Amino acid sequence: MTALTLSTSGAATLRADALVVGLAKGAKGPVVAPGAEAVDKAFDGKLATVLETLGASGAEGEVTKLPAPSGLKVPVVIAVGLGPVPAKDDAYDAESLRRAAGSAGRALKGSKKAGFALPTESAEDAGAVAEGALLGAYAFTAYQGGENRLAPKGAKAGGNDAKLPLGEVVLLGGKPRDKAFKAAAERAVAVTEEINRARDLVNTPPNDLYPESFAAVASAAGKEHGIKVQVLDEKALVKGGFGGLLGVGQGSTHGPRLVRLSYTHPKAEKTLALVGKGITYDSGGISLKPAGHNETMKCDMSGAAAVFAAVVSASRLGLRVNVTGWLALAENMPSGNATRPGDVLRMYSGKTVEVLNTDAEGRLVLADALTRASEEKPDAIVDVATLTGAMVLALGNRTFGVMANDDAFRTSIHEIAEEVGEASWPMPLPADLRKGMDSPTADIANMGERMGGGLVAGLFLQEFVGEGIAWAHLDIAGPAFHEGAPYGYTPKGGTGSAVRTLVRLAERTAAGDLG
Repeated sequence: MTALTLSTSGAATLRADALVVGLAKGAKGPVVAPGAEAVDKAFDGKLATVLETLGASGAEGEVTKLPAPSGLKVPVVIAVGLGPVPAKDDAYDAESLRRAAGSAGRALKGSKKAGFALPTESAEDAGAVAEGALLGAYAFTAYQGGENRLAPKGAKAGGNDAKLPLGEVVLLGGKPRDKAFKAAAERAVAVTEEINRARDLVNTPPNDLYPESFAAVASAAGKEHGIKVQVLDEKALVKGGFGGLLGVGQGSTHGPRLVRLSYTHPKAEKTLALVGKGITYDSGGISLKPAGHNETMKCDMSGAAAVFAAVVSASRLGLRVNVTGWLALAENMPSGNATRPGDVLRMYSGKTVEVLNTDAEGRLVLADALTRASEEKPDAIVDVATLTGAMVLALGNRTFGVMANDDAFRTSIHEIAEEVGEASWPMPLPADLRKGMDSPTADIANMGERMGGGLVAGLFLQEFVGEGIAWAHLDIAGPAFHEGAPYGYTPKGGTGSAVRTLVRLAERTAAGDLG
């Protein structure tokens, strides 16, 4: 893990591998951002001019490296783009700082220590820079650097150090003795470590991450962080009548699991239930996915990873709210035992579902978990899932959809997501689409109209939410797994999408801001 230090050291005296400064896009050229005054002085006040000569403009996502002058104790200065200079009296927004710090964190892989001299006028600014740097520094190296059998005897085993994450982030101007700054730093460390753990889970190959092993990870984390963990295996699921989970998982040699994580606070007045889709590998089942659609299906448990990370974060932060996480874990595989199109499953709720497409499996495992979560009468339920390709078609790869049975709750989730820097968009649940899931054989079918498929999936899930409980559904199919080039603090592969939204929701609930 990358370490975080708040430092009162000056930029000119810090000894590190590199120093990060901000560069904004001004009307007449790049402008050095606050926090870099000492660095600019070391360049005789011409840092912006030098950077402009090298092609830098201050645009967001821009990274420019240059050798440091003799007045600094570091060998390299890295300028990161912050975007347009804020209007007079305005500060740089948190997401711009987060992304700039993330770009620097990525650029510093392989380094041991780097100072960040970005604008940190407030504790919120410091928290954003810390979050961005720690998320940007992430690297998944668990399967790299194996011993080379042809290497000379005694040669060092291990991976390429250049791929390892930055060792330490030193936040200059961080005010380590200020309670607000210290709290912001501690929060950033706790949340980003859990986001990065979620990323690790998403990136882990499905031959190593399957329902039983995922449940074991959750159990170990529960012991470490004082979270009660209950794991229902196949026998318990059969006894309980969890037909959705069993139906999806019965085609695999790795049996399904339902994991309940419970964080409680003695003074909590509200309870949140978080439900995550945990398909550790999705082949589509008998309705097999076409070629080219299987390679990234290890990411179909991203919702469960997000829920897991959010519950652990709530515990680490000691939030005054009860948070229960439900991980609906199964592997969707084709075999002689697999559920067939046309089969009817009896769900935990007692409703029967005609399975028209075995690749619409996420809603089946979520339905069982939603019913079970509803039995405990929480104040609100939020489920998170890489549920439909239709949502990606609607909103693209960087934005998740938000549906809910309560307009005010949906608006709150959307606002929270935007506040923490996660792109989202409120989506409707049109009642007329429900008719498309009518079945002549069962109470409901798991498929409806093709157009508006993401909304149809939301309507299906709504059928399994308890009466009178506020519920929201986050379809993170687009942003959960990034296949393109890294940007900002977003890596290639698992992103940890929705964790920050869930944590901020828990914080707001603890503060009584959601009613």
